[in-house]
Amino acid sequence: MARPLPGVPGPLMAEDLPGRVTLLGIRHHGPGSARMVEAALERVRPEIVLIEGPPEGDALLGHVPDLVPPVALLLHDEAEPASAAFWPFAAFSPEWRALVWASAGGVPVRFFDLAAAASLAEEPAEGRKASLDPLGTLAEAAGFDDPERWWEDVVEHHTDPADLAEAVAEAMTALREEFADEVDDRTLRREAAMRRNLRRALKDTDGPIAVVCGAWHVPALRTLPPAASDAALLKGLPKKKISGTWVPWSHGKLATASGYGAGIDSPGWYAHLWECAPRGDTIARWFARACTVLRAEDLPASTASAVEAVRLADTLAALRGRPSPGLSEVMEAAKAVLCNGDQVPLDLVHDRLVVGERLGEVGEGVPTSPLAADLNRLTKRLRLPLDATPKQLRLDLRKDTDRERSKLLRRLEVLDVPWGTPDTTRTLGTFAEAWQLHWKPEFAVALATAARHGTTVEAAADQVLTGRAAGATRVVDAAETLSRSVGCEIPSAVAASRTALDRCAAAATDALELLAALPDLATTVRYGSVRGTDPELLRVALHGLLARGAVGLPLACRGVDDDTAERAIAAVDGADDAVRLAADEDHKESWQRALRSLVAMPDAHGLPTGRATRLLWETGALDSDAVAARLHRAVSLTAGATAFVAGFLRGSAALLTADPRLFGVVDDWLSGLTTADFEAALPLLRRAIAEFSPAERRMLGDRVKGTTRTAAANADWDEDLAARLAAHVRSLLAGAAP
Repeated sequence: MARPLPGVPGPLMAEDLPGRVTLLGIRHHGPGSARMVEAALERVRPEIVLIEGPPEGDALLGHVPDLVPPVALLLHDEAEPASAAFWPFAAFSPEWRALVWASAGGVPVRFFDLAAAASLAEEPAEGRKASLDPLGTLAEAAGFDDPERWWEDVVEHHTDPADLAEAVAEAMTALREEFADEVDDRTLRREAAMRRNLRRALKDTDGPIAVVCGAWHVPALRTLPPAASDAALLKGLPKKKISGTWVPWSHGKLATASGYGAGIDSPGWYAHLWECAPRGDTIARWFARACTVLRAEDLPASTASAVEAVRLADTLAALRGRPSPGLSEVMEAAKAVLCNGDQVPLDLVHDRLVVGERLGEVGEGVPTSPLAADLNRLTKRLRLPLDATPKQLRLDLRKDTDRERSKLLRRLEVLDVPWGTPDTTRTLGTFAEAWQLHWKPEFAVALATAARHGTTVEAAADQVLTGRAAGATRVVDAAETLSRSVGCEIPSAVAASRTALDRCAAAATDALELLAALPDLATTVRYGSVRGTDPELLRVALHGLLARGAVGLPLACRGVDDDTAERAIAAVDGADDAVRLAADEDHKESWQRALRSLVAMPDAHGLPTGRATRLLWETGALDSDAVAARLHRAVSLTAGATAFVAGFLRGSAALLTADPRLFGVVDDWLSGLTTADFEAALPLLRRAIAEFSPAERRMLGDRVKGTTRTAAANADWDEDLAARLAAHVRSLLAGAAP
């Protein structure tokens, strides 16, 4: 009998679905649903299997035997590869079990959801009306405050999958009827596409058909309205040329915490349920694996403890009326018995086992872009396997293999595929580098996007760097591109960047812009010989920029606002480091002259002037008497005194505390400030001392305390008040870090 179709707008009438169609409503990535799907397929033996997913993926289904889950179907717009989406599958995903079953039996299988061409063009999820959470609603109705725990009790511990599909369908039908007004437009369009593709399958065979889809969609597929009504919902959807492939995925990316919309809280736990449930020793094996994880970190975890943990988990489940221990009981038992109540080792078990970082594999026959194929070839040759778990890598650039690895990682950085991140916190010398490697599945999209630049990693990086060099308009951008080109060891990009640097430098009139380019250039000079580039050619460029920037520095700091002064002090610091690293003696002297000219320049902003004074003092170009005189002159003038002192304080506190005369000048100035002036000076001073290490701040606080005691011994003043003030200053120093 025809009846209204829940969730479809308008008073449409629909015909009942033919009895030869079996609807299998599932939870994405649910092991219980996966068992139900396998059992149903064996019972029904369909001639066609329809699976929720984009039809553009049909062309890639022949590669299922070459895949080791977790994997994801990656589809992207050929014209705009960055417009892409993933459809992930784990070994315990019901859709994956259907794909494997159909592939093994030679049964035709199709994706029958909304086309990717349409879904990729939809507005971002945050702009759409929120959909109802069916699992959360059913769990709440059953008296559960946790949908995951409800699903475990009802489905994952369900011993007979035969009647599960119908039970889930009935529950979802009741929900759809109750909340028909809350079904969003996107869901309605998807279900219209599903019904259209189901009609096509019904025409293609007279035999049984199995449909595997999210349980929420089952009520909308039980009846078929007139085709015209679905066509109206799908009218005007965009059409694009879509390409795709299979890519490795990870359990971590299946987790809800990763931002995946259909994610689950515990993919590693579900994988364990799928693998061990048929053997009946799920809980015992889980605790054995937990002990292995803890022992690998040199934490005690005995076999006896594992046995006791199994008993405790069973007892907790019995007390709570659960059919068998779930994840909550397992984790509570692990914390109490294996971790001795300590949350830290329990977090380790959670990360390694509850979530996990298992990474899938795709076979060599799976189609991919030439760029991705070149990366696969290079990773095998250089013995750098893609790994979803972060790992440290130390490279010795004097070794050919390590140098090739460094080149590859740097070229991928240029292509916005940051598989490796340089560890700049470790100083290893000229011939060594430290990296942290962490492959993320979404890098597959970045590779697809970068494929337009070239067919190999080197060619693509060359095109990107050459393009950046051609488009550079500032000296700092050209210098940064040159530094990257040298690190990538691409001669054509180095030459293009060197030309761009000369062009931008010739047009530049801003001394601060010229000086800002020096740090990148100095690093390039230092490491150029290691990378096969003549460092002297680069040193000539550095000296040219330094000479022009040094001459213009004093005037560039005269009569400027605070924002420009901050830019100036950064340029002075960077240039000073670059000079020490890579300049010859003549140019080091010219830089010293520029700093002296800045210190002597009238009306120059206090920040860069104070910083220049500090740099000259540290190198011995100014002695303490000369510095004290300049400090006296600066602090005697109200205007600019705070900026000068703040600029002078930046850097290390060790030298300042070691020189009592300079310390006394600053201390006397601070002590003489009125409350209003002190409050006005505080932001700049806090920023200045933020660079002090905790040890230096403690040392400075002790020096303040000592000065306070000395003054108290020589003057008739309120010692209690002085002690409170000293304590306040120490607290300010202790909290100065940004």
